[in-house]
Amino acid sequence: MPPFDVPEGDPFGPHNLPYGVFSLPGSTDRTVGVRLGDHVLDAGAAAAALGSPYVSLLARPSLNPLLAAGRTAWSDVRRALTAWVTVPSHQETIAGFLHPLPDVTLHLPFEVADYVDFYASEHHARNVGRIFRPDAADSLTPNWKHLPIGYHGRSGTVVVSGTDVVRPSGQRKASADPVPAFGPSIRLDIEAEVGFVVGVPTPMGRPVGLADFREHVFGLCLLNDWSARDIQAWEYVPLGPFLGKSFATSVSAWITPLDALEASRVTPPQRTHPLLEYLDDSLFADEPGGYDLRISVAINGHVVSEPPFSTMYWTAAQQLAHLTVNGASLRTGDLYGSGTVSGPSEHERGSLLELTWNGTQPLELPDGKRTFLEDGDVVTLSAWAPGPHGVRVGLGEVVGRVVGRGA
Repeated sequence: MPPFDVPEGDPFGPHNLPYGVFSLPGSTDRTVGVRLGDHVLDAGAAAAALGSPYVSLLARPSLNPLLAAGRTAWSDVRRALTAWVTVPSHQETIAGFLHPLPDVTLHLPFEVADYVDFYASEHHARNVGRIFRPDAADSLTPNWKHLPIGYHGRSGTVVVSGTDVVRPSGQRKASADPVPAFGPSIRLDIEAEVGFVVGVPTPMGRPVGLADFREHVFGLCLLNDWSARDIQAWEYVPLGPFLGKSFATSVSAWITPLDALEASRVTPPQRTHPLLEYLDDSLFADEPGGYDLRISVAINGHVVSEPPFSTMYWTAAQQLAHLTVNGASLRTGDLYGSGTVSGPSEHERGSLLELTWNGTQPLELPDGKRTFLEDGDVVTLSAWAPGPHGVRVGLGEVVGRVVGRGA
């Protein structure tokens, strides 16, 4: 089938057009690509062949120049790309710049600046509270309904889908152990999340309000924030996550622009506590801040969970507003994760910590029981969102294989 003849209903049709960075066989040169069906378009080469003014943004080894260009440029480039892959005269010119996906190497699509991870799912937070504080009157901490809780992560260990994840080592101490032990984590977990990619930066001292979210955030991607639960449990008091989180965070090779997800915007869950003005999204009822993303989590090809992103209590706009309300600056390439996505049912939990209830209820997989991940396990996150006219918008998957240290 010719590359432009994408089957009707393909989640990566012209209505989607996510961005990535790729290289061709035998070459180390990287350039921006746009996915169309099971092909990738060399966007820079296409722009040059068509005499487009966007060559300077697309013929680059990273998405960062496009990210920094701002919302007007994002919309203009998207309109141009849509025309290039749908107008017959343009198709004739750029046909030679479409490459089958299996023939290219995909890379981390942008240079990650800072990385922040949130804790925005009420269902996840309540599950964690019930696991670790079963006698508490409220499974949520007192601050949870008043602000999006988050922590600063490590941008240098953000890796692209397909990168192996080495089992981390560190200190761990069970409650019955007299002293801590050192060694590989034995409670390695995943966190099914959505990552948001910042384009336009801000200076220090200038918060970003809810209304300006779409002026600064370019798009989103699936994200797996790998977690060593035993290391995390011993180290996190009193300052929070550290080595149990910083060893690896996997992201998709494809960044879906927000403009491709207009049809999937939904109203977030009802607010149960009054919000301070800078977080009060009731003032923007005509601009719903949630996204209806249907996520699937598979271990060794077996689906174990289907978390719904539409249930997230705190929206990406609220997270960005809170992230900057103290005057913290934004940089092009900043990445922030939604936190684990979990829904109300057992089959909608986005981590093994919840799915196995801290290891007390093992999962039954075709290749054996699991409480936490074993060496050789392959975790795959995939997702789709409702698109225009009933079609689906596909999100690029995130795949990671666990390998033992020294493997």
